[in-house]
Amino acid sequence: MNVVIVDDTQINVTLMQALVNRIDGCKPVCFTESAAGLAWCLTNNPDLVIVDYMMPAPDGIEFIQRCRAEPSKAEVPILMVTADHEKEVRYRALESGANDFLTKPIDRIEFTSRVKNMLAIRRSHLALSDRAVWLAEEVNKATAGIREREREAVFRLARAAEFRDPETGAHIQRMAHYSRLIAKQLGLDETQQELILEAAPMHDVGKLGTPDMILLKPGKLSPEEFAVMKQHASIGWEILRDSAAPTLQIAAEIAHTHHEKFDGSGYPRGLAGAQIPLFGRIVAVGDVFDALTSARPYKPAWEFGRAWEFVVAQRSTHFDPDCVDAFLACRDGVIAIREQFRDPDEEKV
Repeated sequence: MNVVIVDDTQINVTLMQALVNRIDGCKPVCFTESAAGLAWCLTNNPDLVIVDYMMPAPDGIEFIQRCRAEPSKAEVPILMVTADHEKEVRYRALESGANDFLTKPIDRIEFTSRVKNMLAIRRSHLALSDRAVWLAEEVNKATAGIREREREAVFRLARAAEFRDPETGAHIQRMAHYSRLIAKQLGLDETQQELILEAAPMHDVGKLGTPDMILLKPGKLSPEEFAVMKQHASIGWEILRDSAAPTLQIAAEIAHTHHEKFDGSGYPRGLAGAQIPLFGRIVAVGDVFDALTSARPYKPAWEFGRAWEFVVAQRSTHFDPDCVDAFLACRDGVIAIREQFRDPDEEKV
C-alpha cells in the first residue's frame, strides 16, 4: 500500500516515515514540497495520503481539493495533520474531502491506529472495485455467449432458406458485406455495422413459405405467381418478428422492408422515403446490385458496369439517394467483396 506523506518539515516526515515502515505491507512515499507531492498523487496510485495543513502553496486544503477533483482519487483516504486548536481548518478540510485528522504533535499510537483504519477502508474499496470488474467481465462473457447463439440461429435460418432458394451462399455473404459497407459510409457506428452484417443474410428467409413451382421457375413469373412470390417479405417478418434477440428483430425489419422502394412503388406495404427503416433502405441497394450481377435460373448475370449504372439510374426512385451515394463512394470495396465471395463456378473477373 502506497502511503504518501507530505509535510514541509523534515523531522515530521522522518517520524511518520518510520512509523509507516513498521506497518506490514506499507511503502512510505515522502515529500517536503507539497507541489511535488500533489503531482505524484495525481499521476500515480496512492492508497493513503497524509498531508500537513500549514505548507507553502498549495497548502493542505488546496492539496485535498485538487486531489478530489481528479475522479480516480475520489475514494483515496486522506488524513489531514493540524494543530488541535484549528477547528475552522478541520471544518474546511472535511468540506474539501478529508477523511480524518492527526493532531500535532503526532502521537505514535494514534498515528498507527488511524493509518491502519484508513488502509482497511482502502483495501475494502479496492476489493469491491475488483469484484465490480470481475462481475463486468462475467456479464460480458454471458452477453458474448448470447450473441454467439443469436449468430448461430441467424446462420441456420439463412442456410435453411438457402436450400430452397436458387440464390447461393456467396450471394448472402456479398449482399451482407455490401450493406455493411454502405452503413459504414453513412456514418453508422461499429455496433450498427456489425448488426446489419449479421441480420442482412436473413432478408429472404420468408422464401421458406414460397412454393417450389414459383421459387424455382426458370422463366418469368405470371402476375398471379409474382403476387405469391411477394408474400415472402411478410412471411419473413412473421417468422422473425417476435424474437427477443436484437439481431433477429433487425432481421425481421429487413425481411419486411428490403423490397420497399423509395418512391413508394415497392411491396409489401408501399412505404416511401423515410417511412422505410434505414436498414431496409441499405439492404435494398446491396441485395439488388448483387442479384443483378449473379446468374439465376431465369436470367444470366449482368456485367458489373451495367448493374452499377442501374443503381445510379434508380437513385431516388427505387433506392434512397443517400444509400446510393454511399454505395457509389465504395466502388473499390464493392469490387473487393465480389472477389472475396465469388460463386464456386464463377470465373475470376
